[in-house]
This record gives sequence, structure tokens and C-alpha cells, in this order.
Amino acid sequence: MDRDAEILGEIIGYGTATDNHHITQPHPEGDGALRAIVSACNSAGILPSQVDYVNAHGTGTPQNDSTEASAINRWAGQSAANLYVSSTKACVGHLLGAAGAAEAVVSLMALKEGWLPPEREVDAVDETCQFRLVREPMEHKVRVVLSNSFGFGGANAALAFRRWE
Repeated sequence: MDRDAEILGEIIGYGTATDNHHITQPHPEGDGALRAIVSACNSAGILPSQVDYVNAHGTGTPQNDSTEASAINRWAGQSAANLYVSSTKACVGHLLGAAGAAEAVVSLMALKEGWLPPEREVDAVDETCQFRLVREPMEHKVRVVLSNSFGFGGANAALAFRRWE
């Protein structure tokens, strides 16, 4: 049955991992996050160089953000310098259990509309960030997006989306 729904993008991969490091703190090196990101990319059959944008979990806490930055850097390797990253939590708040769904919607909007959402309220960029932190809204051709969602107890998830052609 045709319902005339507009296709915004497609989910091409996913990954989950636990790090069991601490009930409220991520592993200092971002190991669980890294495993979820790698798993999502393996599931999608994509390389870091093919990802145009990462919608980071980015809670704004030094511990979370630096460990996520470390995980993204380790995953992206030499491609990190060309990778755009931001988190939308500073704009909408941390929606707890709904955060991953809201960030997936933002990722699909970026794919469909060809823009990157900014990371707001950043006074100084952490030296750990080897990627391009999007600090102002910008137009950008986006073909592949990775969306990270991490939770208490070491629950880590990543989704890979591709623009629908």
C-alpha cells in the first residue's frame, strides 16, 4: 500500500556495545563507544572516510565528551581531520531515553536538507578533538551520517544512515 511517505534516508548499519566500566562513567579511552561505532560501520560496510558527519552523543560533560572524542579519533584515524562532528543536546537538552531517537531525526534532517547542525555553547574546543567541530549551522552535502547514543551502565549504540537517492 502506497502511503506517499517521503523517504528521508535509510538506516544502513547499527552497532551496540557495553563497556561495563562504571555505572555512570564511560571507559576513559571510550572503548565501548569505539566498539559501537566500529560495529555500526562494519554492519553498513563503510569506512570512516565515507562518513560526512557524526551526530555525537555529546552531553557536555568533560568526562563524556573527551572519551567520545577519543573514540571518534581512534575510529576515524587520518580521516578525523576531514570529519564534521556536533551534538544537538545543547540546543534541545538531554532527552534521556528519547535522546537517541531525537538525534536520529536530526541526522535524517541533515541528510535530506544538506546542512550540519551546530554544537552550541562551546567556550573552548577540547584539545582531544582532532575533527571539525561544527559551531555554526552550515550547508554541506551529506551522504552518510553516524549517530552516537551512549547511556548509563556502559550501554553504547551507533546508527549509520545514508542519503536516499
